[in-house]
Amino acid sequence: MASDLGFNVSETQETTTRLGLGYVADEVKKEQAEKPAEFITRPPIVAIMGHVDHGKTTLLDMIRSTKVVDTESGGITQHIGAYQVNRNGKLITFLDTPGHEAFAAMRARGANVTDIIVLVVAADDGVKPQTIEVINRAKLTATPMIVAINKVDRPDANVERVKKELADYGVLVEEWAGTTPVAKISALSGAGVDDLLDLILLQSEVLDLKANPSGAALGTVIESHLSRTLGSIATILVQNGTLNLSDFVAVGRAYGKIRSMTDPKGAKVKSAGPSSAVLITGLSDVPSAGDVLKTYTTADEAKAYAESIIKSERAKKMAVSKKKLNLTGKDLNLIIKVDVLGSLEAINEALNKLKNTEVKLNILEEGAGEITENDVLRAAAANAVIIGFHTRLNVQAAKLAQAKNVVVQQYDIIYELIEDLTRQVVEMLTPEVLRTDLGRAKVLAIFRTEKDKMIIGGNVAEGKIKDGAEFEIKRGDEMVGKGQVLELQQNKIKTREVLHGSEFGSSVKTSNKIEAGDVLVMFEETIRKKTL
Repeated sequence: MASDLGFNVSETQETTTRLGLGYVADEVKKEQAEKPAEFITRPPIVAIMGHVDHGKTTLLDMIRSTKVVDTESGGITQHIGAYQVNRNGKLITFLDTPGHEAFAAMRARGANVTDIIVLVVAADDGVKPQTIEVINRAKLTATPMIVAINKVDRPDANVERVKKELADYGVLVEEWAGTTPVAKISALSGAGVDDLLDLILLQSEVLDLKANPSGAALGTVIESHLSRTLGSIATILVQNGTLNLSDFVAVGRAYGKIRSMTDPKGAKVKSAGPSSAVLITGLSDVPSAGDVLKTYTTADEAKAYAESIIKSERAKKMAVSKKKLNLTGKDLNLIIKVDVLGSLEAINEALNKLKNTEVKLNILEEGAGEITENDVLRAAAANAVIIGFHTRLNVQAAKLAQAKNVVVQQYDIIYELIEDLTRQVVEMLTPEVLRTDLGRAKVLAIFRTEKDKMIIGGNVAEGKIKDGAEFEIKRGDEMVGKGQVLELQQNKIKTREVLHGSEFGSSVKTSNKIEAGDVLVMFEETIRKKTL
C-alpha cells in the first residue's frame, strides 16, 4: 500500500536480543573483573551423562536417596530438575534431568550450565555410542570430565578394558598418566560413590568456581511447564547473584514478579544464591529450557525485554516466510551449521522423522561453527538452504547470501527449526486430488453448438448435477470426452444444482461434441495437501 502511495519501502529486520549461549559466562567474567573482592567460591554444577543402561539414573537416585532425602522432613523430595548434596560441609549441585527429551531440549537450546561432567561407563559393557557423544561434547565445550566406571561388582566387569577403550577416544585416565580422574563405583550398592563426590569437590577446587551473591542475578531455565493451579512454572538454576521473592524478572518470552520460590526439598524460600535451583512462579508465559533469566529494576523493564523478544521472533518468522524457496524437483538440499555437535545430533534426529518417499532431504554439509562465505557459495552452487542453529552468520557471508539469493534460516529454538522445515517439505509434496462423484445426467436435446460451448437439455438420472461441476461424456461404454457445467437452469430459472429425477438446461464448456443420448458423469475434484 505504501508503494502504491509513492513511498519507498524497505524492510527493517529486528535484531534478536534473546539472551543465549555464553551471555551468563560473559556477564560474570565482566563483573568479576570489576568487583573481584565480592566473588566467593560457589558449589560446582554437575551433569551425570553416559550411555543408556550404564547406570546414570541409579547413580543419581543413590546420591539423592543417601545424601538428600535423609535430611528432609517426611523424606519427600520435590523433583525440580536439580538438587544439592552436602559432602563434608561442601555443597555439590547435580542436574537431575531424567528424560532424554528434556535434556536434549536444553542441549538443543545451546545451554551449557555444567561445570563438570560425570561420564558413567558400565564396566561390563564398555564404551558405547552415547559414551563417545559425551566425550565429544565435553571436548567441544571444554567441560572437565570425571569418569565413573560403574557396575564394578558384576562378575563380567572389566575395568582395564574400559580404560583402554576410553584411551582410544582420547580420554586418558590419571592411572595411565593422563588427566581424567576415575572413580570405580557400584551405583546399586553405593560402593565408591563417596570417592566420586570427593573427586568432584577436588576438581571443583582446581576450577576455582566463583560467583557474586550480591551481583546481577542471572540463571538458566532447567525445566518449565504450565500448572493448572499455579500458572507458568520454571526451575531456575541460579548462576550469579541472589534471586529474591518479588524480584522483577524476564526469561525468554516470559516476564513477571516472582510470586513464590520453592527449593528441591519442597520448602518455601525467600532467596536463592549461586548454584542453587529453585522453582519459581509468577511468570507471564512458559519459558523454554535453556532460556536465561535476568532480574530488572522495574516490571516495565522486564516486560519491555520480553516483548522485544516476542517482536523479534515474530519479525524473524515473517522474514523466513517471505523468502519462498525456489526449489525444483523433489530434493531439499541443506547445509546445517550449529553451535556444538550435540545440537547437530538433536537436529538430525528430528530430520529423520521428516523422511518420506517423495521429497529427498540432502544434507550437503553439516558442522559446528559460524556460517561462512564458503557455506554460501556451496549453497548457491547446489541450490541449497543454509540452516543455522545458535550460530552466527558473519557479515561477509550475509552480504554474499543476499547477492547470490541464498536463503539462510537462523534459529535459537529447535522446535521452530523443525516446524519450518516440516512446512517446506510438505509444500514440496505433490498434493492429493480427491474426486467425488455427484451423479449422472442423460442428454435429451442439443439446443446450440459453438466452438467450445454447447447448450444442452437433459434429465438427472442419478444423484445431482451442480453449477461448475466437471463431467465425463459417456457414449455407450466408451468415455469420449470431458467438460464443465458453466450455467445451470431448472424451469428456465438459474439454479446451483438439480436433483435426481428433474430436467434441466445447461450451458457447458467442452471441446468434444455432445450428442443426444450421451450420459454425463458429474464429479468434483478437491486438492488436499499431503501430510507427513
